[in-house]
Amino acid sequence: ELNYPHVEGIPALREAIAAIYGAQPSQVLVTVGAIEANHIVTRTLVGPGEGIAVMVPNYLQIWGMARNEGADLRTFGLDPERDWALDTDALEAAVPGARMIAVCNPNNPTGRAMTATEMDAVVAAAERSGAWLLADEVYRGAELAGGAETPSFWGRSERVIAVGSMSKAYGMPGLRVGWAVAPEPLVEEIWRRHEYTTISASMLGNHLAAAALHPGVRPRLLERTRGLIRRGFPVMEEWAARNPDLVTIRPPDAAAITFLRYHREVASEDLAERIRRERSVLVVPGAYFGVEGHLRVSFGLPPDYLSRGLEGISAVLVGP
Repeated sequence: ELNYPHVEGIPALREAIAAIYGAQPSQVLVTVGAIEANHIVTRTLVGPGEGIAVMVPNYLQIWGMARNEGADLRTFGLDPERDWALDTDALEAAVPGARMIAVCNPNNPTGRAMTATEMDAVVAAAERSGAWLLADEVYRGAELAGGAETPSFWGRSERVIAVGSMSKAYGMPGLRVGWAVAPEPLVEEIWRRHEYTTISASMLGNHLAAAALHPGVRPRLLERTRGLIRRGFPVMEEWAARNPDLVTIRPPDAAAITFLRYHREVASEDLAERIRRERSVLVVPGAYFGVEGHLRVSFGLPPDYLSRGLEGISAVLVGP
């Protein structure tokens, strides 16, 4: 029946999500995409004037919410000169007094996954300051090489919230189903905001997501995504190798995107607009992730389609 589902997510879906993380169903709240999970967690934990430390580059939803709410916003970076390694000095400077630390792992837009040492450093910083750690892990499962999934932050501390969704690694953004995995008392708190915000994800989305995350189906979906990524990246790699004076790329650990550095003195918004206008190719300016001189480009696409798009980018970079 197309009635309201369980507003916290139907039991079959919460059980499937919990099994992925080694959590309990009561520690899972199903949301309308990861974007709602990020929203209600941030609104619950961080108020005006309270500290929040956000990883940059990043999908800047939480960064923008913190600004809108008048929070004490601090950032810590990933170092482009060290293959986007975590800047632990910046992390240590940003965290004291923060109510929450927000990371994205694997990272959007770089596709880099943190090492175990880096993950431990983030957890340790959170525990020293008593901060909650929100880990947006929507690209987990979309690895470029190997069969192992990027480790989750879940279980590394009692104050971790792991966020995921049916988009990205599963290729089902239109279901608009995401989730937060958190300690049960916090699930109850964010559940209240969930009902004020959306009531629930759709009944159809709940049931389709439960089917997709079934142990017999989920591996096939991730293999499909990895196949697209692994066929697409060599096309991008070969294009970059032919244009070293124009672009530099780093192979992502996971995700169907790369954050390419371009070697031209032009603002990323202006460059992306020129590429759209002149070549009908859509890329995302690095400025939208807090880092200039870069473009986020997707490569999880059919090879011929991808090649045409990449040639359009290089044509604009070569031009006046």
